[in-house]
Amino acid sequence: MNEKDFAELAAGAALHALSTDDEKRYRRALAEHPEWAAVADIEADSAALLGEGVTPVAPSPGIRAALLAQIAHTPQGDGDDRDAGVHPSPEAAAPSVPETPGVPETRAPRRWTRLAFALAACLALLVGVGVGAVALNAQLTRPASVVALQEIEAAGDAQQATVELDGGATATAHWSGSVGKAVLVTDGLPETDAGKTYELWFVRGEEPIAAGVFDPEDGAATALLEGEMRAGDAIAVTVEQEGGSPTGQPTTDPVIVIPTA
Repeated sequence: MNEKDFAELAAGAALHALSTDDEKRYRRALAEHPEWAAVADIEADSAALLGEGVTPVAPSPGIRAALLAQIAHTPQGDGDDRDAGVHPSPEAAAPSVPETPGVPETRAPRRWTRLAFALAACLALLVGVGVGAVALNAQLTRPASVVALQEIEAAGDAQQATVELDGGATATAHWSGSVGKAVLVTDGLPETDAGKTYELWFVRGEEPIAAGVFDPEDGAATALLEGEMRAGDAIAVTVEQEGGSPTGQPTTDPVIVIPTA
């Protein structure tokens, strides 16, 4: 399983939509690749944001009973008459039967099967639209770093490299020359001191090029490097003042360096 496949499973897990087999695959992959935990966290956060952005509306408890009652009491003419555009009179639609004392009145069977099917189709359509909207919103609200990571993983020249840091933290760089993007995924990265942040760099030859800042959450982060990656660029991270280096150049030694060539 690659990281793109895992991201799709993580999205399903966040929505509680995985089958039993897929749930097992997801848990097994997470155990085998702890560096992917950041992807799972992002998917879970996205699902939570979707839930927070929608005001729950509870349907009326009697809506189902009311619909069925309406169906049962709606006269239905013969199917052929309806198809031909003929609208029978109320008397024809519900012919009367002479009453016999002591015998309950008998009515012609109601042809409501078609209406029931139509109602079921409408309900299914509404459910489908709702599920589709959730899936679409989940896709549209994905962070740019996750989208970029999926683009990289889908590329034929996708590559990655992992380094282990002091204290057991890991950092994995994902990049693709054809896509021109790079993403750094960290796990166990310590928090910076107050007023500090991590800054990303492309190191092109001897020249460091600022590529954005990021702050891990519980040691995990998935950060997209800003700007276009070029062949041979190394990926580096330094600790800078909040907002990034004011000079546009690193002010500290890098805590992460990952060569890509």
